[in-house]
Order: sequence, then C-alpha cells, then structure tokens
Amino acid sequence: MSMRQRPNYGIDAPGVQRGFLIFGLIGVLTAVLLLTAGPRILPPVLAISLGMTLLWPGISLLGCATVMFWGSKIGKVRLVRRMIDRLSLRGDEQVLDVGCGHGLMLITAAKHLRTGKAVGVDLWQREDQAGNSPEATLANARLEGVTERVEIKTADAREVPFGDNSFDAVVSSWALHNIYDQAGREKAIREIARVLKPGGRAAIVDIRYAKEYARVLRAVGFDVTLHGPNFIFVVPSYWLLATKAV
Repeated sequence: MSMRQRPNYGIDAPGVQRGFLIFGLIGVLTAVLLLTAGPRILPPVLAISLGMTLLWPGISLLGCATVMFWGSKIGKVRLVRRMIDRLSLRGDEQVLDVGCGHGLMLITAAKHLRTGKAVGVDLWQREDQAGNSPEATLANARLEGVTERVEIKTADAREVPFGDNSFDAVVSSWALHNIYDQAGREKAIREIARVLKPGGRAAIVDIRYAKEYARVLRAVGFDVTLHGPNFIFVVPSYWLLATKAV
C-alpha cells in the first residue's frame, strides 16, 4: 500500500491565489519577451523600460501566490495548533468551531478531547475555500481518527443554532471576514459570546477585523488578548484569546 492519505484542509481564497498566479505569470513572461526579443522590433530603450516595468510586479504577484499557498498548506496549520494549545483543553469540553470549513480548528481541537465533542458550523461557500463541503470535513475527521468526537451542521455564524452557555470553548479561523457588513460581523461575535459558558474561552484568527472582534468582546465583559500580526496570507492576520467573565 502507498503512503497513507493525508487530510486536505483546503486552499484559502482560491480565486485570489489563482489571480495572483495568472497575472504574475503574464507579467513575467511578457517582461522576458520584451527584454529578449523586444529590442529587435521596438526602440531598445522602450522595450527595456516596458520589460522592467512588468517584471517586478509579476515577480511580486508570483511571490504573493507562493506565500498564500504555503499559508494554506503549512502556515495556518502551525498557527492553529498554537492557538488550540493556548485553550488548555482538559478533554471533556464541548467546543464549537464557527465557519469550520475543512475542519482544521475543529479537528485540532477534537484531538485534545477524550469525552468531549467538537461541533463545526459552516455555510460551505467554495469561493472562500476550495472544495468546501460537509463531506470534505468528515473525510478529514476520519483520516485524523476523530470521527466519533466531531459533529458538523450547516448554519450561519450570525444565527448559531445552540442555546446560551452551551460551549466551553469557541474557535474560528479566517471565516468571519466573509461577512461583509460590520453589523453582521458584530452579530456573529455576539453569538460566540452568547453560546460560551461563563469562564469559557474563545480563540479567533482573521484578516482585517480581529481588532473589531476584540472591541465587541470587551464591550460584553470579556478579557481579551490580541496577538499578531502574521502574514501567512500576505494580508496581516491577528488572533485573539478571550475569556468570558464568570
């Protein structure tokens, strides 16, 4: 039998990565043509100027695509492990992953559980993560050996289908920024606060809006620590660890 199949935690923002790669390649290849063959059909100074003008942006775009691919495959895995470790799970907790996608945070948390359960909710939008689906998440759980400790549901982060004080910990990774209006994001954060038990902890990582999340959580009585930035998806990401008042 060949090497054991590995879990696939998805390519994040696949359209963005594809755009960086395509336009980067176009820029570099056009620049190479201008710098090599251009002087034979254009004034040499013009050909060289145009070539250099396209070369460096093309290289930059290819660099962005490379960094984002590394972030999707390696960088986010390392960061999520550190975040889950900081939750100091005992093993009997109920954990919720909001916007679980392929289940990286969900499954990483489940690995720390013995009698507890990790529940993931998502709308399964494939433009946000390539191949996003409940089946992909369950396949990863099976490959990681945590199927019996994982449950998934289709649900909106702004209307989490659980009662108040239901979970010991809530996690979310690069998901809430896909709610494009501020009021919607704040509603999702307040839902996280609502379903957490007193003394429960939240660990959230995202681009752009982590400081906004911290502000909302502090306003409802959470103790919040903000970490970052890191650049595993080129755009700065911050992550926060928040504890609900007892």
